[in-house]
Amino acid sequence: MIALSDIDKTYGTVKVLDRVSLTVPTGSTLSLIGPSGCGKSTLLRIIMGLIDADGGSIHINAQALNQDNLLALRRRMGYVIQSGGLFPHLSAHDNLTLVTRYLGWDSERQEARIDMLCALTGIERSLLARRPDGLSGGQAQRISLMRALMLDPPTLLMDEPLGAIDPLVRHELQNDLREIFRKLGKTVLLVTHDLGEAAFLGDRISLMQDGRIIQDGTARELMDHPATPFVEQFVTAQRSPLQDL
Repeated sequence: MIALSDIDKTYGTVKVLDRVSLTVPTGSTLSLIGPSGCGKSTLLRIIMGLIDADGGSIHINAQALNQDNLLALRRRMGYVIQSGGLFPHLSAHDNLTLVTRYLGWDSERQEARIDMLCALTGIERSLLARRPDGLSGGQAQRISLMRALMLDPPTLLMDEPLGAIDPLVRHELQNDLREIFRKLGKTVLLVTHDLGEAAFLGDRISLMQDGRIIQDGTARELMDHPATPFVEQFVTAQRSPLQDL
């Protein structure tokens, strides 16, 4: 479970996060949506302990995140950043094993885990010898997901994981991600700006505006009962032009 209470963050005079509270129940997926600059990615970085909040509390599986347990809890969270974030000078295989080698996993344990993740994500073993610039966008994103799952964390944080991918590949990955989420039973916080993707992958949606969560519920609730004019505007803006043809 992820539980955030009254998270604040200010840069200079700009209030990036304003008393944000949310809960992601164990084994569920929450889609965090909103326009660019509303604070979504900042919130994920705070949960990972990459930056400090100015106020509020974070609990991961009932443990309060603090400086004493930050590293241990971070290893219990998989993190997929925008555009994958693979190290360009390392092969896909070395990207996958970077942390496990540091933690002292032996070769047999590492390769067994990689075999399982290749089967889960549909990646051919032969691709792991390539560096990121030799992979397609979809392949790189699958390997980024494998890296996030390498330590078998109970919690996944995903920041626009499909944002820069060709629409056809994106559709395929959306289907695969939903199946993976259901199969593994992870607790997932997914950041996206796409309402359709948020509804397809998430059990629930939280919509942000200017550092605050302004509505939480299902996609249907946001569409049928918008809490503010902005919610209605955001939902309307997500309509496909094909609907008007």
